[in-house]
Amino acid sequence: MRRVLLIGDSIRLHYQDEVKRLIGDEYEIMAPQENCRFSSYVLNSLRYWLAEFPNPDIIHWNVGLWDIAVLYKEDGCFVPVEEYVLNMQKILRELKKTGAKIIYATTTPVLDEKKYLAGPMPPAHDNEDIIRYNCAVLEAFKEEDIAINDLHKIMYQEKERLLSEDMIHPNEEGIKRLGAAVSNIIKAQLFEEEYHMVSQEMIYTKLDEKMVQ
Repeated sequence: MRRVLLIGDSIRLHYQDEVKRLIGDEYEIMAPQENCRFSSYVLNSLRYWLAEFPNPDIIHWNVGLWDIAVLYKEDGCFVPVEEYVLNMQKILRELKKTGAKIIYATTTPVLDEKKYLAGPMPPAHDNEDIIRYNCAVLEAFKEEDIAINDLHKIMYQEKERLLSEDMIHPNEEGIKRLGAAVSNIIKAQLFEEEYHMVSQEMIYTKLDEKMVQ
């Protein structure tokens, strides 16, 4: 049985049960009970979560909406993009130490009118900021040997249909869309692993045949 660790904010909390429903019995889905909030909180909390959920085979993670939130218009996004990217690089560094296959998920969109909220509760979010932060992280990760689950792309074109009235969380249909995307990419990692094993066996078989000849 493969052990899968899900790390993420309230978006992950929304789709987590759907992933468990879809993924099948070959996987054990593990996740913190809490909302993983923003990037610096994840970086600080990994020492606890990785001890609580040791030896994962696959880690699927995202964090970003808290970092990108605008509480007070004078300040802009809660965490500057440079600091956010640095935190994400440090998180990835620590996740790679587990030896697990790493899947990074992009931050999901919000409804466009959410940028007009006055804040601080609920905060404003601007899709332009979300795209900017996603692009910055993807640029930083472009040389990394990890899988990318572009949840932003999956949700963006149909966000009006897939997001709830709070303008940020997925509705029932959005949960199904995200759950399917997450479970599918997790299964793809197992397929890739099995394909690699078969390929290696074929190589060894051909080498053995040459040695016999």
